[in-house]
Amino acid sequence: MEFIDLSKQYARIKDNVNASIQRVLDHGHYILGPEVEQLEEALANYTGSNHVISCANGTDALQLSLMAMGVKPGDVIITTPFTFFATAEVIPLVGADIAFSDINPQTFNLCPDTLRSEILKLKTQGRNIVGIIAVNLFGLPADFAKIKEICSEFNLFLIEDAAQSFGASISHHKSCTFGDIATTSFFPAKPLGCYGDGGAMFTNDANIAKKLRSLSAHGKGLNKYDNIAIGLNSRLDTLQAAVLLEKLKIFDEEIKLRQKVAENYAALLAETALKLPILPPSYNSIWAQYAIIAASTQQRDYIRSQLKYEGIPSAIYYEKPLHLQPIFRTLDYSNGAFPIAEDVSHRILCLPMHPYLPLEDQKAISDVIHTALQGSP
Repeated sequence: MEFIDLSKQYARIKDNVNASIQRVLDHGHYILGPEVEQLEEALANYTGSNHVISCANGTDALQLSLMAMGVKPGDVIITTPFTFFATAEVIPLVGADIAFSDINPQTFNLCPDTLRSEILKLKTQGRNIVGIIAVNLFGLPADFAKIKEICSEFNLFLIEDAAQSFGASISHHKSCTFGDIATTSFFPAKPLGCYGDGGAMFTNDANIAKKLRSLSAHGKGLNKYDNIAIGLNSRLDTLQAAVLLEKLKIFDEEIKLRQKVAENYAALLAETALKLPILPPSYNSIWAQYAIIAASTQQRDYIRSQLKYEGIPSAIYYEKPLHLQPIFRTLDYSNGAFPIAEDVSHRILCLPMHPYLPLEDQKAISDVIHTALQGSP
């Protein structure tokens, strides 16, 4: 059993993917070939975003977004401590300061009420807060209605980190359309993943889009020998664009398959005392991960050991919240600073999740969990 089984997906679209790759090999435009522009247009149509700029990976997408918003030393960006390191890593990369805010215990995304309190506290300290990076964790969008109200109140820009949520939605509005800029990742394990690294940025603002496209190509002006800014070399390979175009054709069906897997888990684990994922009204998750919360660290670790014994993979996202990472010690956060994020990190366990996970495998996972709960500490 695989945690994320990419081989089953490839077997389904093998002929089309191979043919698309062969077309790239035939025309030989490996950098910024026609498939890149075709993909950007397809992504714009899919999300409803006015402008899509592809790039080398999801981390670059975040960094380029901060650069496009003019972030400078002394500025403060607030984000969640419960996410992958890249979300926070890009902030010091552009010279800005990081501040964290705690999460909602139900969704694991930024809690708007806590966020507002954190902003007010930082302002009393004279900090220059300029923007928010809100992460859509495990495929579920954050509470953007409230977060955007807060951004408007305090004149902050909003970046939607949609690395895990491409294809999700709120009231039929697709993820990647909720911020001044949205970013996503096409890392192979993502819901829409390529066969290497890749990323994209989304915006409805033509001026921001122009900046992003320039910054992703060494700060290019009229041509590649006309440089108007310090940028990055961040391009999506044509081969990866070709793969993504084929995967996008079956993506909506895969979303339905993911939803069915999530529904199966919910039914199979309903009678346990485990805390299962929830969907707020009008929200649709892409189910990048299926996360359960045990009663304690000891119970979580015991369940995981029993799954491993039966050859069933699992994962802990995230074992150590970002404010407790060694590199961020200078921020003067300590244990207890963000109690919800810390508590979730001690009890969370993610189960195998992908569109092609058979029901019998899910039943086997459920059986192990039920048995483990009866004998757990």
